[in-house]
Amino acid sequence: MIKSSDYKRVFDHFDIDGNGMISPSELQHGVGLIWNEEILLEEVEVVVESTQGNNRQLGFEDFVSLMESEKEDEKLEDLSKAFRMYEMDGTDCITPTSLNRMLNRLGESRSVDECAGMISRFDLNGDGVLNFDEFKQMML
Repeated sequence: MIKSSDYKRVFDHFDIDGNGMISPSELQHGVGLIWNEEILLEEVEVVVESTQGNNRQLGFEDFVSLMESEKEDEKLEDLSKAFRMYEMDGTDCITPTSLNRMLNRLGESRSVDECAGMISRFDLNGDGVLNFDEFKQMML
């Protein structure tokens, strides 16, 4: 977990003019250095506006909120990728059969009935399969 002091260090690095706020151009510069590519100022302005930035600038709290939301987006994307690995039947659900296949690929031999039992522990709506929301609850 990233500490507030780590965010503050990054914030201070991005705050080139030292006024306690990160302007869109400062954010563009900092992100460009990190990603090692040119970022359009318009893209950065949209991000700053979406955080309800103060006078079209980011204060420290706005910056932390932005960083935390990016981490949440990454988590959801990773969970979605993992879900797709287990969901093989094109049903948008993890079935006992698809779980069985994936576990076998991972070297964990389980019967379809055992997989159904595993699913039932996290099957919130009782339909015998895991949808993405149930999978997300299980993983978080």
